[in-house]
Amino acid sequence: MDIEVSFAISASGLDANKRRLEIIASNLANSESTRTEEGGPYRRKDVMFKATAVKAAKEEPTDFFSIYEGVKVDRIVDDKRPFKKLFQPEHPDADIDGYVHYPNVEPITEMVNLIAALRSYDANVTAMDASKSMALKALEIGLR
Repeated sequence: MDIEVSFAISASGLDANKRRLEIIASNLANSESTRTEEGGPYRRKDVMFKATAVKAAKEEPTDFFSIYEGVKVDRIVDDKRPFKKLFQPEHPDADIDGYVHYPNVEPITEMVNLIAALRSYDANVTAMDASKSMALKALEIGLR
């Protein structure tokens, strides 16, 4: 495998997890938003990843492992779980029965997802650092 391929795979993971962290931050920031531009409360969003070919091997691929795969954000999807309802007849967004619909965001779930995304991001940083160290060692060998 080319050293540049290992950098590209780690970079794709960093980019995808950065987007995942942005979506988690948006979910947390809007966890109490009862009114959006689209109307109604904020709906939780989730990131779907997709494996993507970073670079094919120089020879004709003969099996699955001949293609080097990274990851990319495939799409952002809305969570279809129902909204939380609280009886607050004095709230300006209350419906005719006095219930306010709150976003379907669970802060604890978002924090767990945040930790998982941070660990995945850190793993990609570590992989990139290892690739960089190997490249530097290879250069040192070549200079001797």
